[in-house]
Amino acid sequence: MADSGSGDAAPAAQPEGSACAPGRWERLRRRGAGLAAVPWARALGLLAALGLLYWLRVPLRLRDNLAAVTVFLSTLTPKFYVALTGTSSLISGLIFIFEWWYFQKHGTSFIEQVSVSHLRPLIGGVENSPPVPGFSDNNGENETNRQNLSECKVWRNPLNLFRGAEYSRYTWVTGKEPLTYYDMNLSAQDHQTFFTCDTDSLRPSDTVMQKAWRERNPQARIKAAYQALELNNDCATAYVLLAEEEATTITDAEKYFKQALKAGETVFRKSQHCHPQNSQHEAQLRRDTNVLVYVKRRLAMCARKLGRIKEAVKMMRDLMKEFPLLSMLNIHENLLEALLELQAYADVQAVLAKYDDISLPKSAAICYTAALLKARAVSDRFSPETASRRGLSTAEINAVEAIHRAVEFNPHVPKYLLEMKSLILPPEHILKRGDSEAVAYAFFHLQHWKRIEGALNLLHCTWEGTFRMIPYPLEKGHLFYPYPSCTETADRELLPTFHDVSVYPQKELPFFIHFTAGLCSFSAMLAVLTHQFPELMVIFAKAISIVSSPGLA
Repeated sequence: MADSGSGDAAPAAQPEGSACAPGRWERLRRRGAGLAAVPWARALGLLAALGLLYWLRVPLRLRDNLAAVTVFLSTLTPKFYVALTGTSSLISGLIFIFEWWYFQKHGTSFIEQVSVSHLRPLIGGVENSPPVPGFSDNNGENETNRQNLSECKVWRNPLNLFRGAEYSRYTWVTGKEPLTYYDMNLSAQDHQTFFTCDTDSLRPSDTVMQKAWRERNPQARIKAAYQALELNNDCATAYVLLAEEEATTITDAEKYFKQALKAGETVFRKSQHCHPQNSQHEAQLRRDTNVLVYVKRRLAMCARKLGRIKEAVKMMRDLMKEFPLLSMLNIHENLLEALLELQAYADVQAVLAKYDDISLPKSAAICYTAALLKARAVSDRFSPETASRRGLSTAEINAVEAIHRAVEFNPHVPKYLLEMKSLILPPEHILKRGDSEAVAYAFFHLQHWKRIEGALNLLHCTWEGTFRMIPYPLEKGHLFYPYPSCTETADRELLPTFHDVSVYPQKELPFFIHFTAGLCSFSAMLAVLTHQFPELMVIFAKAISIVSSPGLA
């Protein structure tokens, strides 16, 4: 299998500058409490400015100055207006190009950054947060090295569907292929790694199956599985292949897996008694163990799909106790989903307490399930208007922090949970923190978010704000290692062509980019109009100056 650690472990202590630090949430609470006073303050400031201007109209001789300006404008020729609007268009265009380049490189507006960094402290605003420990420029080389080390490893989807009973049925109905060749090729490699060993040449049925896993044509694989059963009626891997690819319903797949379980247990017991003899027998025991674990897991998934949830939970728990060292198979994610279906939230929390640890690779299932449990405590009575008036309570802050943590780990998930993007069948392999993982998570967990009243509403009110707080550029991060830059390429290989792959980071364009683009377009339009209709534009400019003079004086 292609499973391996992703290395996305969180630091032991949250940095002071992170979005989850208590100081920032305290400032957010104070700001929320003062939101209602902002419009009144702005209105009073505007009235004060207008009053001051009216009071100073005589000392400043505004009337005489405006009259002089009107006389000056009346003497200007159309060429001046063409030159003025053309120069304005050129300058605003250069500013727009620079702003666009700066945004593409740094993810923020240069004008906005300068105003926040230098102008806000001068007018009494909040000073910048101190640099985040562990993410300073001195550590840039370390961060780059971490990002380059196996940043896009592909994992087997713990909840992958059945080829014949689900993926093939989708193809029959829609005519679309839900699996890519790359994804299926990874599965073929998994099967060869886990279901074959060097001793297959000693058993004719296993030799046939070794060739079957390499076949690209599904019908050829199925035919080879039947040939293996003719040679040995207890060939467990042959039943596995038939359950995965020939069975057209989950019930049929379960029947094949039960036959595979019976045969697999017999072979496993034989391998246990002879494995100390040599390395070949150890490899055979490892292969027989893989087959047995795979079969039991798929039987538990069949029970889950057929509505026998408690039976599925028991099978998963027994499997995890029997083979505790196989945690890399992520069986606990199957268990989490089944427990959420039972609404056994205390048991879900117990599983999270065991597997949501900084020393273990994270996943969207872990992070978003933790956020769901935190949101469940406050979502039924959460209101953005109420929160803006009184500020966030401690439980609401915990829920928002959990959502922030989940969004930083995988920013693609919220659009699927909020049904802003269409779901497709999940692939057989996923890329952690990528769109493929988001599809796989939302496909199975959307119903659990819908079941908890107000959970999606809290996510909707929170995720965009936390998305904007996610560190940028890519080599930065607060809670997890830097976001891999290769996820888009890998996701396009894993997901079908008819799916619109979600790409991160794609932040909203800042206001000043829109403003400079509009200013450039407007001034360019004025330049063209002035050049084509000089007399009309001169008359228009004079009319504006005449109308504005008495109004301000």
